Amino acid sequence: MIASTPSLPLPIIAVNVGLPAPLTDARTGKVTMTGISKHAVTADHVTVRFTNILGDGQADLQNHGGPDKAVYCYSHEHLPAWRSEIGYPGDRRAPFGENLSVTGAIEDCAHIGDRWQWGDVVLEVAQPRWPCFKLGLHSGLHDLPARLIANERSGWYCRVVTEGDAPTTDACLTLLRHVTDAPTVRKAFQAARGLLPPDDALRISGTPALADRWRSMILRRYGGAMEEPK
Repeated sequence: MIASTPSLPLPIIAVNVGLPAPLTDARTGKVTMTGISKHAVTADHVTVRFTNILGDGQADLQNHGGPDKAVYCYSHEHLPAWRSEIGYPGDRRAPFGENLSVTGAIEDCAHIGDRWQWGDVVLEVAQPRWPCFKLGLHSGLHDLPARLIANERSGWYCRVVTEGDAPTTDACLTLLRHVTDAPTVRKAFQAARGLLPPDDALRISGTPALADRWRSMILRRYGGAMEEPK
């Protein structure tokens, strides 16, 4: 069940990590190093640091990773629709390269700045995910990034507010703070797509907890239609 305000704990279906590895484009033969392919954690706990879950990593640190993209959450609720529409993901592990597969929340009810407790760890929603071509390589569906953008099933990145150990079995995210006056993940995504009135996008770009790079995306998208908040 999905609620507009996810006050109940969100069950974690799976915890996934992966280190950079080569991925070959079946069309061109080009090899790309990427950390998008992940496997399930078999240990009972993981250690979570400010930039990642231990055992997880990214190849392109200029565009991926960092404090505002420490943990990527994706809603398990989306998978039936993906299977129905394009036959993906089947039985694939971490089909979108997610660290946490969660149930009970989607982009309409997760707000920028919301905080969640996961064991000793506190996570804060920082931004949506804008997919790159590596999702197409990972899935074998080269139009999947464009499809994800169009249907706005983006998932969301969290920063780590408090480091520590977190469980992987019988685990859940417990809401600590719900920022009702902050934009939802979907609204922040729509702002980056240029789908909102400039005044609305300006307000979203000024959200204190929003990742700086996402803020810059919004401001670039609207160009001279609005000015960056002072």
